[in-house]
Amino acid sequence: MKTFSATPADIEKKWILIDAEGVVLGRLASIVAMRLRGKHKPSFTPHMDMGDNVIIINADKVQMTGNKRTDKKYYWHTGHPGGIKHRTAGELLEGKYPERVVTAAIKRMLPGNTLARQQMTNLRVYAGAAHPHEAQSPEVLDVKSMNSKNTRVAK
Repeated sequence: MKTFSATPADIEKKWILIDAEGVVLGRLASIVAMRLRGKHKPSFTPHMDMGDNVIIINADKVQMTGNKRTDKKYYWHTGHPGGIKHRTAGELLEGKYPERVVTAAIKRMLPGNTLARQQMTNLRVYAGAAHPHEAQSPEVLDVKSMNSKNTRVAK
């Protein structure tokens, strides 16, 4: 019996809608990263973009366990000497682009290669409940009901 290797003609992409309200960030990111790569499919082929298109809404209402909202820092460098800067996860979530916290968590769970950058283009993250992808009729994936540890009550 030969090993199956998917070709572009074999790939079938779905649209999936995930509501991130009250969901723990790391658990959400691992589920979405698996969906973007296509590892949930029996025909998974590592060198092909097999994953689904994922829409995440309410990214500004994502939860974090422990003290991560105040202790977790996102760093960047301005390019000038001594120009390292940081913001906490809480500051980013309350700022202008709260969806960047979710995007960064998912991106960091994918391998650092060209294929992962291509798979990240299948991700759409929105801070609010509205999204412009109704025409694709996405299937709703209820991450909250998958595991009781996936949710956290807001403090």
